[in-house]
Amino acid sequence: MLKEKVYHLVERGSHGSKINLYFDYAIMFLIIANVIIVILESFNSIYSRFGSYLIAFEIFSVIVFSIEYLMRLWVSDITHPAPTKTKSFFKFIFSFYGIIDLLAILPFYLPFVVKIDLKFLRILRLMRFFRIFKFNRYNSSLNLIWQVIKEKRTELGITGFLTFLVLLIASFLMYYIEGDVQPEQFPNILACLWWAVATLTTVGYGDVYPITGLGKVVSGTIALLGIGVVALPTGIIGSAFMEKVSQKNKQAKQCPHCGKQIH
Repeated sequence: MLKEKVYHLVERGSHGSKINLYFDYAIMFLIIANVIIVILESFNSIYSRFGSYLIAFEIFSVIVFSIEYLMRLWVSDITHPAPTKTKSFFKFIFSFYGIIDLLAILPFYLPFVVKIDLKFLRILRLMRFFRIFKFNRYNSSLNLIWQVIKEKRTELGITGFLTFLVLLIASFLMYYIEGDVQPEQFPNILACLWWAVATLTTVGYGDVYPITGLGKVVSGTIALLGIGVVALPTGIIGSAFMEKVSQKNKQAKQCPHCGKQIH
């Protein structure tokens, strides 16, 4: 059946045919090439010289990605089962990969439908960088990281709230300590929040800094707290990632039929 052949073609993995594998490699190559093209376009010297070739490659990419999107839409009743075919369409369209696939081609077609300001058009063209997320279909590493973040979302949420709380307290303190002394550098609490972020992450740009003794004490304390606060989510993700990799390796060594370890 033609639909099943198309399904096996667009879905990741080997299904007994080299064509399916070649299709995967071709799409991955096109995604990487598009990201490189977006980077090259930011160089005026390159764009002024090779602009026509870059535009031609963009048109070619959009045609390929559009065909791929339509193919995935056609087999959506297989990939995203629903009571009706229409519901399967919408289920795919509003899925994570469905949205990514749409964002990969939308910036090209939108100016033909709606009159867009040139500044907004430039931002819209930068949205082509979203094509890199299509690579997630073909790379298990990105999926593994996403699974880790999803499983540890509660712990990460707690550390995120703690970080925000520390930033907020530091911003309030610095505003009342340095606000009268440096009204231009610390005019409001939101401006102090920028200082708090730079200090807590120990980046220290040096564009805004305290000059009073108490302000320096608070700044030093926040910098020391930042070492621990920033390390918390890193440790959570790191340990969970290693645990996930260990589980994946263990499953790979198990027999798919009986579940026993393969020696």
